[in-house]
Amino acid sequence: MKPLAVVEGAGEAVAERLDPRLRLELLCDDGSLRLFRSEVAPQSKRAKPGDGVLVGAGTIDGRAVFCYAQDSSVVGGSLGEAHADSIVRTLEMAGRAGAPVVGFVESGGARMDEGVAALGGYGRIFRAQVELSGKVPQISVISGVSAGGGAYSPALTDFVVMAPDSSMFLTGPAVVQEVMGEDVSKAELGGPAIHSRNGVSHLEAESDIDSVLRARELLSYLPQQSGAVRKSLPTVAPHSSDPSACVPEEPRKVYDVREVIGALADGGRALELSSRFARNIVTSFGRIEGRSVGFVANQPRYLGGVIDADASQKAARFVRTCNAFGLPLVVLVDTPGFLPGTRQEQAGVIRHGAKLLHAFAEARVPRFTVVLRKAYGGGFITMNSKDLGSDLALAWPNAEIGVVGAKQAVQIMNRRQIAEASDPDQTTRELADDYAAEHLGADVAARNGIIDELVMPAQTRDRLAWALSTVGSQPLVGHDRGNIPL
Repeated sequence: MKPLAVVEGAGEAVAERLDPRLRLELLCDDGSLRLFRSEVAPQSKRAKPGDGVLVGAGTIDGRAVFCYAQDSSVVGGSLGEAHADSIVRTLEMAGRAGAPVVGFVESGGARMDEGVAALGGYGRIFRAQVELSGKVPQISVISGVSAGGGAYSPALTDFVVMAPDSSMFLTGPAVVQEVMGEDVSKAELGGPAIHSRNGVSHLEAESDIDSVLRARELLSYLPQQSGAVRKSLPTVAPHSSDPSACVPEEPRKVYDVREVIGALADGGRALELSSRFARNIVTSFGRIEGRSVGFVANQPRYLGGVIDADASQKAARFVRTCNAFGLPLVVLVDTPGFLPGTRQEQAGVIRHGAKLLHAFAEARVPRFTVVLRKAYGGGFITMNSKDLGSDLALAWPNAEIGVVGAKQAVQIMNRRQIAEASDPDQTTRELADDYAAEHLGADVAARNGIIDELVMPAQTRDRLAWALSTVGSQPLVGHDRGNIPL
């Protein structure tokens, strides 16, 4: 991480809110920031925002990056035609250079005194962002209040980071009060606590400085552009050699799957995205023997790891992002399947679940699956099963794989026998044990070719590292991955 001391002359103000210039300086390597389309005050080397926005380019860890920062002190950061031209020019240059874009967004929306011309400016920005989607990484850092187009623009990028006291909404509290009669604050309407739970924000920063460093950390896992390869870093051993240490043998007992990820990832370190949204599934970046990967994992700690509509949306978006930027996928499975009930059917769980199926099936990056404890029904198929195209499907020896759990299966298949038994509970247990041995064991799945190999938990990381060095050794240069669907 970049030390805070590199922000020259920031003084005590750095500990609070940064001005646009300091945000860009902290983002880029020391002395690498070069501003363009900005005014420079006479007798001063300090640039002033041109029409409310600073735009420029620099490097992060020696790699090129384009960036811009809106200035709320200039007409509330509102977007006029010249302001839009500066951002569009930055996006176009990033596309030609094949370099990421980081935008610090703090805008009151379209500038009213410019009328439709300001709206047209947002239209040009939206189009430029969509044209870059899936080609170069785009990160938005919400630094203050962002309304209207200032909320739509970040939503079109790959990642959204929110600083403390920031907010984003299409219509502000005053309009909500007038139209809906609701008395609501900016934080209640669209603060970090709101958007971290609805999936709009991927990362919630602890300070203005931390929001900048979060953007740098995100880029450390990503290549410069689609088709490029992120250079591997030195291997760091994980904190634990046994990823199963936290996993109870009892299928119904909960645990935190992030501990399993920590035992597989270099240094036990992973960057989790959207941690408060759809908590029954975990999406995070990490490294295995220095190579960046994307982890997708059912989370038994919440809803028993069941898959629902929100989890499907969250995972599908992440899978498509990893596919766009060539990051191999490691999928950790421990799920009883999809969440049943009227609420989920009314929420369109079929449609959203199909998005996750589609995302995995179309992915061209190397993808590996490990069944940790259980994988039943549609959840087994959806979580990157071998027949869906997994390049390597592994399972721990005690895992269960099948249509449904043993008890549920015999209660359906043997309901008459159970009903006539003198001890229905005992009969159910005996039948369930027989069914599990015959149909659900990981060894049965291996013999039938449903999975490729049984692997001891302590050998999982080594097996994944081997797979990355073979299946994942060649970049998919020239593959047209297209836009990342929202």
